[in-house]
Amino acid sequence: MARTKATLGAGARLADYLTVGYLALNCPLDRVRQTLVECGAQSKRRRGLPHEVLVYYVMCMCLYRRAAYEEVLRIVVEGLRGVYGEEIGQTLVNKAAISLARTRVGVKTFESLYRSQVVPVGPKGMAGVWYQGLRVMGLDGSTLEVADEAANANHFGYPGASRGTAAFPQMRFCALAECGTQVLIGAKVGTYATGEQTLAHQVLDHADKSMLVIADRGFVGYPFWQRALQTGAKLLFRVRENQVMPVDQLLDDGSYLSELFENPKARRQGQGVRVRVVEYQLQGSAEAYRLVTNWLDEAKAPAAELAALYHRRWKIEMALGEIKTQLNDSLTLRSKTPALVEQEFYALLLAHAAIRTLMTTAAKQTNQASEDLSFIHAVQVLRRRLPAQAALPP
Repeated sequence: MARTKATLGAGARLADYLTVGYLALNCPLDRVRQTLVECGAQSKRRRGLPHEVLVYYVMCMCLYRRAAYEEVLRIVVEGLRGVYGEEIGQTLVNKAAISLARTRVGVKTFESLYRSQVVPVGPKGMAGVWYQGLRVMGLDGSTLEVADEAANANHFGYPGASRGTAAFPQMRFCALAECGTQVLIGAKVGTYATGEQTLAHQVLDHADKSMLVIADRGFVGYPFWQRALQTGAKLLFRVRENQVMPVDQLLDDGSYLSELFENPKARRQGQGVRVRVVEYQLQGSAEAYRLVTNWLDEAKAPAAELAALYHRRWKIEMALGEIKTQLNDSLTLRSKTPALVEQEFYALLLAHAAIRTLMTTAAKQTNQASEDLSFIHAVQVLRRRLPAQAALPP
């Protein structure tokens, strides 16, 4: 069936749009240009569409999932002609030309921008961001559907389905989320077959001693725990109820000291790593929770507080939901090659961080937690107010 090309809407007023300059608050133009040079992707000539403008275009493309490439480009170009002149964008008028330009800019540029510009943003004292002076972070992973093209299918692969394979290939990713603001940092991407723990090992490069990292049952195991300990962070991981955790010493708050062992031989030889175990149930629920932590001092981190803290990890699930269903509009990533899929993914995270940073700033000004603000509303405001005039320095 023929498809109708989506547009931003003929009735949209310039006064309803946000300038590209807002995205430049998170990714300053000078930083974009420097990154392009570092990645060997700077523009060879200034006419047409400079590569730094294309970077902002791909981010805006992620805000407008249902709009045609050409329509998003038209709006972005109109907003930047005050900086670059009337000739900007004249040579890029179709999807094929845009795709070639994106290929020249590459994945590395976007990943490098993401690594350098997307960092925890919760200020000191903001509700939900901190516990005992540590920044509370959640570790988790998910998948995103990508366009059903042969190159994507061969690279990323399909998940299984009850009858054959799923309709779309999927990429897997893992990230750390600042629980109080839901900004996603340190994200790593792989094929569908890539194990979540494999990606998480790399994500842990972005954890440090200033953080308390929360994770669900899928991440607990002796090798992964040892890797996480190397970061210097405080850890709070859920373990399966059937995992053997011997009670070595009961503590006053109801938690107890135990050990994690690499294998049965290490258990027999008593060669384990010391942990503290917190077991509890939520009122009105039969489900039992068992948490392990390297925070052994129950006086500084009481069991009841750690139990309450663990449930902040749903914030990373919310952040992943924002990426998948609200910002991505429940659609597939639409790029048609693996390299451009990954480029689009990092641009999506840059756009998400811009929105979450805006919400954090608003929350700080109104003296409330950023989680009290509506992400959907923020996205709608940004979509209504996409670039109308230049706000970038020349």
